[in-house]
Amino acid sequence: MKNPLTNLRLKPALLLLTCLLTHIIVVKAQTGTIQGTVTDGRAALAGATVQVERTNKGGYTNASGAYTLSIAPGSYTVIVSYVGYATQRQPVTVTAGQTTQLDFKLPASTTMNELVVLGNRTLPRTQTETPVPVDVIDIKRVAADAPQVSINQILNYVAPSFSSGTQTVADGTDHIDPASLRGLGPDQVLVLVNGKRRYNTALVNVNGTFGRGAVGTDMNAIPTAAIDRIEILRDGAAAQYGSDAIAGVINIILKNSVNRLNVSVTTGANVTDKSVDNIDGQTVQTAVNYGIPVGERGGFINFGGSYDFRNYTNRSGPWQGAIYRTYPGAVDKTDSFLVANNITRDDIRMRVGQSKLRSGQLFVNASVPMENEAEFYLFGGLGYRNGQAAGVYRLPSDSRNVLDIYPLGFLPEIHSDIYDKSLAFGIRGNLGKWKVDVSNTFGQNQFIFSVENSLNASLEKASPTRFSAGGPVFTQNTTNLDFSQRFDVLAGLDVAFGGEYRFENYKLEAGAENSYTDYGRATKIGVGADGKDILVPDPKGAINTKFGPDGTARAGGAQVFPGFRPENAVNTSRSSIAGYADVEANFSSAFLVGGALRFENYNDFGSTLNGKLTARYKLSEKTALRASGSTGFRAPSLHQRFYSSTSTLFVDGLPYEVGTFTNDSRPAQLLGIPQLKPEKSKSLSAGFTGAFGKFNLTVDGYYTRINDRIVYTDQFSGSNAPGASPVDKEIYQLLSLANANRAAFFANAINSETRGVDLVLTYGTRLGAGSFRADLAGTYSYTQQVGDIKASAKLAGKENIYFSRASRIYLERSVPREKINLTLTYNIKRFNVFVRNVYFGSVEEATNDPAFFQTFDPRVVTDVAVGYKFTPAVKLSIGSNNVFDIYPEKVENPANTTNGQFLYSRRATQFGYNGRFLFTRLELNL
Repeated sequence: MKNPLTNLRLKPALLLLTCLLTHIIVVKAQTGTIQGTVTDGRAALAGATVQVERTNKGGYTNASGAYTLSIAPGSYTVIVSYVGYATQRQPVTVTAGQTTQLDFKLPASTTMNELVVLGNRTLPRTQTETPVPVDVIDIKRVAADAPQVSINQILNYVAPSFSSGTQTVADGTDHIDPASLRGLGPDQVLVLVNGKRRYNTALVNVNGTFGRGAVGTDMNAIPTAAIDRIEILRDGAAAQYGSDAIAGVINIILKNSVNRLNVSVTTGANVTDKSVDNIDGQTVQTAVNYGIPVGERGGFINFGGSYDFRNYTNRSGPWQGAIYRTYPGAVDKTDSFLVANNITRDDIRMRVGQSKLRSGQLFVNASVPMENEAEFYLFGGLGYRNGQAAGVYRLPSDSRNVLDIYPLGFLPEIHSDIYDKSLAFGIRGNLGKWKVDVSNTFGQNQFIFSVENSLNASLEKASPTRFSAGGPVFTQNTTNLDFSQRFDVLAGLDVAFGGEYRFENYKLEAGAENSYTDYGRATKIGVGADGKDILVPDPKGAINTKFGPDGTARAGGAQVFPGFRPENAVNTSRSSIAGYADVEANFSSAFLVGGALRFENYNDFGSTLNGKLTARYKLSEKTALRASGSTGFRAPSLHQRFYSSTSTLFVDGLPYEVGTFTNDSRPAQLLGIPQLKPEKSKSLSAGFTGAFGKFNLTVDGYYTRINDRIVYTDQFSGSNAPGASPVDKEIYQLLSLANANRAAFFANAINSETRGVDLVLTYGTRLGAGSFRADLAGTYSYTQQVGDIKASAKLAGKENIYFSRASRIYLERSVPREKINLTLTYNIKRFNVFVRNVYFGSVEEATNDPAFFQTFDPRVVTDVAVGYKFTPAVKLSIGSNNVFDIYPEKVENPANTTNGQFLYSRRATQFGYNGRFLFTRLELNL
């Protein structure tokens, strides 16, 4: 296997191309200059977008709110926009060799008029003029008012079509929250940073939670202090941006402000009668941002970072039932009972709630102007996160426990060390009349597991209590070359085209030997003079030598999370190359039609061609109809192709492998499991946008069908018992040929359809001596599996294992179909008041046991906050998330509560079950 670093040989070529572009960008004609300032009437607006209409000219204001543009002589219209303010247009005439002053004063307004870059690779366009729906989330404003501090949770409460919930007792998924857009999977939404592809996490979710089997993107690895705004494109966009963009695209725009120091300290805790300790989940986030100007032409280097601490919460119930130190049927009853039957124990308790996290991130965003209007840019960051999550309690009498180490049993913990690093750099400028952007983007996520407060029972009292379990590493490098230009044809013809080369590497590193080995095994080598068997220790032996107090064999490997074995270790790579073209034609000021086409070739499964058509028709200056249709794809991730996690199980003295196998493994081949292929999608959307006085409205309906959707199967196991079905006997025989007993795989097993509608209504006005604003947003999304489950011929009749009853609920009903958000803000002098109500629709939970099914009713969660500015530079806010201490319904079926310890569903995700959270935030803006 080649070292992945040797595949990054494109760097010299990239540097050569960069130098070439730097030298060939020349001035074609004498130019004039437009300069000015952008304010809100009182203060400068740093980072406002300045765009010359129907040209490729544009930029941002500096820390003083000033901008400068060089442009050929002529008459133009300049557009200025800033999040939370009304967009303005002004005409200007430019004379060669002269400077024209053009200042703007933007009034506060609703949020539906910002310029956005998503969905169009040529020029920015306001939200109400885009042919596809795009939301703009102003992180500066939201982070100042809202209780949430992480990106996933901010979006979960702000963007109705976005869903994300903190998981519990779900191994590594406790530390990276799966996220969904329009009800689709975590790996069916593409994340960009400053318009460049962000890498996926190294973790594949193989536990019983929403997004099971998926590989998502960890947006929480980007500090909120570094983010200016987030654009959410709610439409299929694979023809424009490539794999994963089936549900849409999330573009995170980093800050570019300078000469301003922003410091924010947020601290809080859950204060609720339903917690074990009444107060838990203590959090603190310290966020800092500062920018340095570079040169005199608007260059900058902006730094944003944060330190976060989040303590765990616990909403478990106490153990209900008998607790024994030794096996209940033991002859010696002296110390058999620790507690009598059916008495609850507070000291025998699981930890059910959010995990404990510590993290730190640092991001940089920089732009350096060059000659002839070219620009060198760079952005990226480093991040570290340590997570601590708990598993299921091991009772004292359990054969997995060793009384000499844990007299009362133990609660094992899964710890994670998560490392992120990314760096993007490039040059953009003009090559003749073409706008050119050449860039390279590198990213890597490393997810290393360790197990603490645990043991390897097969070592008995010699066992350590901490283990290194190994883990995955994912690396991605993307090189892009993009061209765009506006032609004076019709009412304007925008053309963009370009290419992309992407390299990916996936590693799975083995853990320490004691994390996965069963030391209680031996092999017989003979019979001694005393007639007893002579045994030698052998981890692969067929004879048990260590037994627990209940007479069952001791388990090998670290309890709660056995380490990855050398057989699971992998180091594999792939590459893809793509070319795209994107055209938008303005037939008039009212009618726009666009089209995109993208060809992509992967060296591991071949080629795919996808297209998109869009249209927008203005019914009037303030109302419009829009629609789109597209095809898309999602390439199977390297994680899904090469992840495996296996252990050895002895049956009748014979060793068998149990766990997850790759699709090119011997068990997969014998069972007819095919190689993974891309998911294919078709999407349609249609909507209406309108401005009615102080109201702005968008309504968009959509339909998405995904064929050959990849799922993570349940475990296949056969039976050789008398009376077993022919299929079960065949599965048993086939797995036996591969020395396997039970096996799970990733497979293109189902087709799905998603239908829904999104509505966004905003209102802003002066109210008394202050300003009032209301944002109402809602979504309804319905996803279902359609058609037959695509089982292999040898596994016909086992469709319930390919895609089980529980897996269907994870896909269709584990996140709300309906979500409605109403946010009210009022600012008056030094005070501001924030109130938000979020309606989370019902969710469902089911297991593969037909007797268990439960629907959890909708809930409304209310957030409130009050802020006061002591000076223009100092602000204090206090408030609450879930101020009325609302909880989901409790689990009804005792069989699904692990002796009463799971009070709330850990599979169905609405808003979690942490209860009321109180916070205080201090902000300094210097």
